[in-house]
Amino acid sequence: MTRLLPLLVLLSSPALAASGKIDTGDTAWVLASSALVLLMTPGLALFYGGLVSTRSVLNTMMMSFAAIAIVSVLWIFFGYSLAFGEGSWIGNLSHVGLQGLDNQVWGTIPEYVFVLFQTGFAIITPALISGAVVERMRFGAYLLFITLWSILVYIPLVHWLWTPDGWLAKLGVLDFAGGLPIEVACGFSGLVAAMVVGGRMGWPKRPVLPHNMVYVLIGVGLLWFGWLGFNAGSALTAGESAGRAITATNAAGAAAMLSWMLWEYLHSKRATALGAATGSIAGLVAVTPAAGFISPLAALLLGFLASTVSFWILAYKHKLKFDDSLDVFAVHGMGGVVGILFTGLFAFTTGQGKAPLVQFGIQALGLVFTIGFCAALTLVSLKITQIFIPLRVSVHDESIGVDLALHQESGYNNDDFGFSTPEINNLAAPVLISSD
Repeated sequence: MTRLLPLLVLLSSPALAASGKIDTGDTAWVLASSALVLLMTPGLALFYGGLVSTRSVLNTMMMSFAAIAIVSVLWIFFGYSLAFGEGSWIGNLSHVGLQGLDNQVWGTIPEYVFVLFQTGFAIITPALISGAVVERMRFGAYLLFITLWSILVYIPLVHWLWTPDGWLAKLGVLDFAGGLPIEVACGFSGLVAAMVVGGRMGWPKRPVLPHNMVYVLIGVGLLWFGWLGFNAGSALTAGESAGRAITATNAAGAAAMLSWMLWEYLHSKRATALGAATGSIAGLVAVTPAAGFISPLAALLLGFLASTVSFWILAYKHKLKFDDSLDVFAVHGMGGVVGILFTGLFAFTTGQGKAPLVQFGIQALGLVFTIGFCAALTLVSLKITQIFIPLRVSVHDESIGVDLALHQESGYNNDDFGFSTPEINNLAAPVLISSD
């Protein structure tokens, strides 16, 4: 029974949780984990920002930072209430504006702390989708799209998976920290978005190389660091389940990085920093649904499998007919698929879930539904957005770079004195206050 505690805590309703008693150790751990999860989005901004051209670095990073602002506000107004309120298919509006949460307890932590923890999850998921459409999607269209997507896709998935009324929860799907509503959802939604928005100018004949690998590695470091809180914090307790999850998370990331470098060496006789970074993310993605349910040895194998699948998809990326700019589908989508399915097969290593093949079937059913649901509602979100704002920038704006075209700013100033140039509007230049 103690092994199932994390799952029982996650599936506790606010009404049931209200009768609990606050544990200061659990509260401190989830508060710290909330900060780690929020740190992941600036880390993602650096990771994505380093992967694009110099003409798009600010816009790419702004897509992640804008998600922090939009989703944080959305979550307070009604997002949290719809996701975790009582209801069969969607939550009610009893906690609009987070009202009624004073003195409420979720498991052994204040419900406000649970809200903050879940806010970080809700933020990074649409931010991840941006990697599929960077360098050509209008910033305003992106903002409207992630608002609609959060309401139509993310919130229902969370409700179905992590509340007692949710049909995925009743089905018995094991997902410790968000393999379905986060990794699979953003990966397949990114695929649809890339297809609808279209490829970058000159793609696929003109590849875009990462402009700053230092940014990429710093970003991956922050993501890996934050992922420890992302997965282990999902235990909602500072106990054995958190310890198992944090150990499995680090193990999967490390194994995936090593396996990617091995495949690179066998394939092209070299190991690259970009490959090591990408491999580690694939492993961290795959272990997300499994972290609290599998042993460290199973986590090593899971990291190897996820990295291998993502590597060989990208090895033949040139044969694909869509421009997923930063490989959201190959790494997050397919890494999430591997994670969800093998959670069902590997959970037996700690005595979790049902018999392996039975649990595998349950996982597969949840996966197939999630993919179809995300694809359909992502398309709906894009079509609604298109009614109000064109999805794509003009050819001229794409050619000069979306930083200048959309933000009137540049990530790098070639003038040693920092003065504005004719291409940059003076309103975007720093304001200098004279002492005269």
